[in-house]
Amino acid sequence: MARNAWDPRRLPDLTGRRYLVTGSTRGLGYFATEQLVRAGAHVILTGRNPNRLAAAHAAIERRVLGASRLPGEGTAAEPSAQDAGEPGHGVAETRHRPTGSVETLLLDTSNFGSIRAAAATARTRGPLHGLLLNAGIVHAPRQRQTAGGHELVFATNVLGHFSLAGELLQNLAVVGGRMVWLGSMSTVMGDYEPVDPELVHDYSPWRAYVQSKVATTVLGIEADRRLRAAGVPVASLVAHPGYAISGRTPGVRGVNEPSRLTRFVDNLQTPIAQSKEHGAYTLVRALVDAEVEGGQLWGPRFVLHGTPHRAKPARLVRDPELGARLWEYCENATRVRWPFEKAARARRRLR
Repeated sequence: MARNAWDPRRLPDLTGRRYLVTGSTRGLGYFATEQLVRAGAHVILTGRNPNRLAAAHAAIERRVLGASRLPGEGTAAEPSAQDAGEPGHGVAETRHRPTGSVETLLLDTSNFGSIRAAAATARTRGPLHGLLLNAGIVHAPRQRQTAGGHELVFATNVLGHFSLAGELLQNLAVVGGRMVWLGSMSTVMGDYEPVDPELVHDYSPWRAYVQSKVATTVLGIEADRRLRAAGVPVASLVAHPGYAISGRTPGVRGVNEPSRLTRFVDNLQTPIAQSKEHGAYTLVRALVDAEVEGGQLWGPRFVLHGTPHRAKPARLVRDPELGARLWEYCENATRVRWPFEKAARARRRLR
């Protein structure tokens, strides 16, 4: 599909393709899942809370797979009230009953045991055409460390995804799949080189978040270098959603239920913000567009908002020396070594 013909509301047919989305019970992950399923894909919907997983699964059934619609929620052909009158708003359009499907899987990316268990289950369910590494913490909680002693934001946003991607590499390799790491526009807002990745010294919640996103972007690009060098037919790239906020997002019961105050405040930011539904457009394009290549960075056209657009990564995140240092740090912290040789052989055996 030509780049100038890309329409996030009319995705290519994804029937027969399988994706795993982390953090898919709310926000960007949920709306990316909606868009993939509507296009015919099978999606493994993951989250750490069983109740939220059930609520997100039920919402997909209602809104995408043709089950009963609850009052007040938008449908595929009907944008929510807040989106009325704005071109391109509303969820992806479709002209036929969806053929996609969804299943759920418990996964906490801050917990290495949970990651190993979820990956073991996912490996038995067949090849993966894409892995969307979306789960994360934006606002750091009071609890600063995981049970394993790692800084919570870095463990959730970085170490967990590094571990999961390595565990599922062979599932991606057998079909020439793709992994997309969730970046952030915040990575250009100052010098946040992760010299102290887990902020043992000079901790602040904002620095913990931004530094984790710098590390994520660095690893996404470094992973592509290593995959190419090893001859593994898996692409790795980074996508960010711009400034995507819940008060600009369609209401979905059990998934996105902002208060009236949040709606009011967020809608004051209309000129510079977009919905999480729109933010997910960039993530999904990075995951499924055949013309997208490994090592790239994608974001909204106007940085904060807009249609999916290829961006130029900052010099810091392209630094191969920093990539090598962070890669070694993550290997030691997670005790996961990506099976490059096995992944390359897995693809050859399939031919």
